[in-house]
Amino acid sequence: MAPAKRKAGAMADATAPPAKKGRRSSENDNKETNVDKTATSSRPKRLSTSAANAPRRLRSSNSAPTTPTISSAPTKKVTKTSMNGSATKSTTKTVSTKGSKRGKQSGKAAVPKEKTIAAQNSRQKTSISIEVPTTPKSEANVEPEVEEDMDGPSYWLMKAEPESRIEKGKDVKFSIDDLKAATSPEGWDGVRNYGARNNMRLMMEGDQAFFYHSNCKVPGIVGTMEIVKEHSVDETAFDPEHPYYDEKSDRAKPKWCLVHVEFCQKFPEIISLKELQKYAKPGGVLENMEVLNRARLSVSKVTKKEWDFIMSLVDSENVAATAIQQQP
Repeated sequence: MAPAKRKAGAMADATAPPAKKGRRSSENDNKETNVDKTATSSRPKRLSTSAANAPRRLRSSNSAPTTPTISSAPTKKVTKTSMNGSATKSTTKTVSTKGSKRGKQSGKAAVPKEKTIAAQNSRQKTSISIEVPTTPKSEANVEPEVEEDMDGPSYWLMKAEPESRIEKGKDVKFSIDDLKAATSPEGWDGVRNYGARNNMRLMMEGDQAFFYHSNCKVPGIVGTMEIVKEHSVDETAFDPEHPYYDEKSDRAKPKWCLVHVEFCQKFPEIISLKELQKYAKPGGVLENMEVLNRARLSVSKVTKKEWDFIMSLVDSENVAATAIQQQP
């Protein structure tokens, strides 16, 4: 080729746009752009200095997210236990903390209406009523009703020591024979038990009482007496020389009292404690007699039924004693 033609051709090549070469470069650029847009790196991107210094809540906006992520909200595990503790049920609740401040929940998670009602019902206190069938008492366990004669006298049992016992130089013995020999009503002093004292305060003139020998070889009922004067202050509680002196007793507010009694009769034979206990077995007529259930009580109540039964024992003894006397 001639030099002129070569020069003209070189100039034409230099001025002509490189179509094919430019087309290939554009395709390659597009491919690289597509790769950058879709490719994800396993290493986290380094934040710029301005993004690193930005507040935490603004960093996500500065850095372009590569892939959509789901934020893991804090979960709360709730365990429901039955009343007997045998079965448990675990459920997990998701609590939204978006926009919260200092741990306080600002928004409520969308909970279905049925679950909300169930949760409210689970928080409410439930009361369980158990209906227990009542078992009727057997006739043996039911205390028999005692019909008292409100117009008649009340009945009592009063204990005294028939054998000598010296206290502070004085003999404290007092038997049915001592009461029989008395020329005037005797004051039943020396009671220092609150239960016995309360019984004496209930006594009224005309009431009847059994005379009971205690603290002796053969304790038991030996006779009867009558209450002739109702309770009054027991002066022996203020006497330092008396065997039953009470240093804590105050005359302004006296604690102890006495009643006055008179002799009625002496039984031919003593009705001993052992004999009384024979009738105090379950279902017996003396099962609930106070003196047999509260042995240390010196003044006790007696029901009319108990009184009549014991007096019937005395009558039977009188018949037996009379039959023996009439034998040739």
